[in-house]
Amino acid sequence: MRAAHPAPRRRTTYAPRVAHFAKVLTVSDRVSGGAADDLSGPALCAQLEDAGFEVVAHVTVPDGVASVAGALEELADGFSGLIVTTGGTGFSPRDLTPEATASVLERDAPGLGEAMRRASPLGALSRGRAGTIGACLIVNTPGSTRGARESLDAILGVLPHALALLAGASGQHPPEIGGSTASTS
Repeated sequence: MRAAHPAPRRRTTYAPRVAHFAKVLTVSDRVSGGAADDLSGPALCAQLEDAGFEVVAHVTVPDGVASVAGALEELADGFSGLIVTTGGTGFSPRDLTPEATASVLERDAPGLGEAMRRASPLGALSRGRAGTIGACLIVNTPGSTRGARESLDAILGVLPHALALLAGASGQHPPEIGGSTASTS
């Protein structure tokens, strides 16, 4: 597993007193073997930073259930935040990221996967999953830079709230995602 340097710290607009942390996992035989440059991983890191996340790790592993599951377990160990994968969600025989992700998830979050698939006409070809392990939310995005960015963009607005709930926060949904500032009795 190759690691990249952590990004500078930023905060989200929702829950501004709470930093949201993210890790990016690039899944690619070619990138991990040095035969291709990673384009989607750095693009996701930049997109997350622009959205106020602090990206604390970016690693690359080859395709395959064991390599991806092992990396996800390692990234999730003791971590509270978002893990975004890029690559391995298509139909080729080595595209096994959803299977690896399913093997480590404790709970599925199918609405996030559905929202990401609706983001693009080619989204129907993505088999990406989403769900939780411990205090981590894992989402799979396609390996193409455009597909990865469109998929993440489709769910960015709800991620801070999802992470706050996953970390044990309670209360009203924030107004920017359809909640109310009024209390109910």
